[in-house]
Amino acid sequence: MRAISTELDCAPGDLASLANVAPGAELPQAGEVEKRLELLKQDRERLGAVNLRAEDELNEALASKTNLATEHADLTEAIRRLRQAIQSLNKEGRERLVAAFDTVNTHFKELFTSLFGGGSAELQLIESDDPLEAGLEILARPPGKKPQVMTLLSGGEQALTAMSLIFAIFLTNPSPICVLDEVDAPLDDANVERFCDLLDQMRQKTETRFITITHNPITMARMNRLFGVTMAERGVSQLVSVDLEQAERFLDAG
Repeated sequence: MRAISTELDCAPGDLASLANVAPGAELPQAGEVEKRLELLKQDRERLGAVNLRAEDELNEALASKTNLATEHADLTEAIRRLRQAIQSLNKEGRERLVAAFDTVNTHFKELFTSLFGGGSAELQLIESDDPLEAGLEILARPPGKKPQVMTLLSGGEQALTAMSLIFAIFLTNPSPICVLDEVDAPLDDANVERFCDLLDQMRQKTETRFITITHNPITMARMNRLFGVTMAERGVSQLVSVDLEQAERFLDAG
């Protein structure tokens, strides 16, 4: 009875019910029962020790799973919103880029024709249908020449074309001050005059003050004020300023 109570945790009268044996039924052979019992004990031993924290660990695992599922849902939603924002920014970027490109291209065509005294030029987006990924190509046709890319133009033609593009961008979004560092150096006298005419037009269209660094006497003569650096004594530089408009008034008065 003590063995039954210890190993099976039941009273002797409950053995038949525990073994699923109906009252009055023939009992199985003791040898088969012992063999079966031994096998069951071996199976139990192979299972190892009972984990008393199994239920707690299961609850912790379920809670962790719930938290991970929530974080996954939040992350998925954040990714969706981020992609939506990127698409919206790209759309707006394409619209702004195309609008700015069209404006710059219009100014570029006008300035090119003005500087060259004729001819035509245009900007083209190449290599991609997406403006954000496309490259830029400059097609120029100086008077009397076939349309060609900028690299095939002469040095002076390249300078005038680049000048047209720079001022086209500048007209799209003018700034208070513009510094031009010897941009007239590769130009002959006729093109220097055109460059100076362009500066006059830019001054009329914008409120920008242009500061031009030059060694060309034609450009100097077309400026409003000259600033020069002279060395009256060795190692001592001196700044000299001349207001040409005021000088012309003095000359006319004399």
